[in-house]
Amino acid sequence: MSAVPQVPTRIERLADVQALAAQDMAAVDALIRQRLASDVVLVNQVAEHIVGGGGKRLRPMLHVLAARAAGYHGQQHVQLAAVIEFIHTSTLLHDDVVDESQLRRGRSTANAVWGNAASVLVGDFLYSRSFQMMVELDSMRIMRILADTTNRIAEGEVLQLLNIGNPDTTQRAYLDVIERKTAVLFAAATRLGGVLAGLPAAQEQALARYGLDLGYAFQIADDVLDYASDAHTLGKNVGDDLADGKPTLPLILAIERSAPAQAAMLREALRNADLSALGEVLAAIRATDALHASRERAHAHARSAREALAALPASAARDALAVLADYAIDRNQ
Repeated sequence: MSAVPQVPTRIERLADVQALAAQDMAAVDALIRQRLASDVVLVNQVAEHIVGGGGKRLRPMLHVLAARAAGYHGQQHVQLAAVIEFIHTSTLLHDDVVDESQLRRGRSTANAVWGNAASVLVGDFLYSRSFQMMVELDSMRIMRILADTTNRIAEGEVLQLLNIGNPDTTQRAYLDVIERKTAVLFAAATRLGGVLAGLPAAQEQALARYGLDLGYAFQIADDVLDYASDAHTLGKNVGDDLADGKPTLPLILAIERSAPAQAAMLREALRNADLSALGEVLAAIRATDALHASRERAHAHARSAREALAALPASAARDALAVLADYAIDRNQ
């Protein structure tokens, strides 16, 4: 019988957050395994490959911590956390097919192992399983929030597709993709913690704002790492976004700040998804200080996320949410 994790007296690092959430997350993981089960063998294989891929379960952990910070003492947060993870996992399966990705978190993607058709169809299975589970909670409000969220995520996927190879993508258009693809699920995860606890509207909205800003910070920091990291630290290679033709903030800022000749080179590299130009692109990003400016944007969203937490009473769970705002922009904790 495994020992009960010791709850830290101070919440200062990601490890402390994970220890605080460990009991809830063990219940979430057990439910995920239970509800993944299908009598179709390939569904089990593909779903297990990605759900068991070693991720930190950040979105469901955000939900259970938000529920605890809101004062919730029931058990429905476990089921909702599993629903949120299934929604997220289904988007990963679909993303990797659209992006033709071969690597995620340093492992082969499901589409690289089983092909695109299996990945798309198992992604559909996880979406439909998540809706089965949310219906079991018998709350029209919860279903509406999650239905609206999944619809926004789908819109974000289409918006990102429209921006591929487009050197005229603006910062606003980039942020709109981030909001829909990433931040809205973070916001739903944290807001639903407040919904379960029956928080007043202002506190529920504060939790939603925290999640939304956290999502912005997390994705912008991720996009910075794509031009400043490697497969060992991020699970993908430097320049993968360029190779996919994705206009992310570092490249958008570099184009905006460059002299005409350099901007033309950057625009052409993005338009053609030209990885052979990566050295020149990196030099231009450094010369325009685009990485620093992008990091500052991520830090601003993280600060806004922490400020939103002031609407909640002091607690270890609230401290944990604040630490996750720091983790979003510094993955070395």
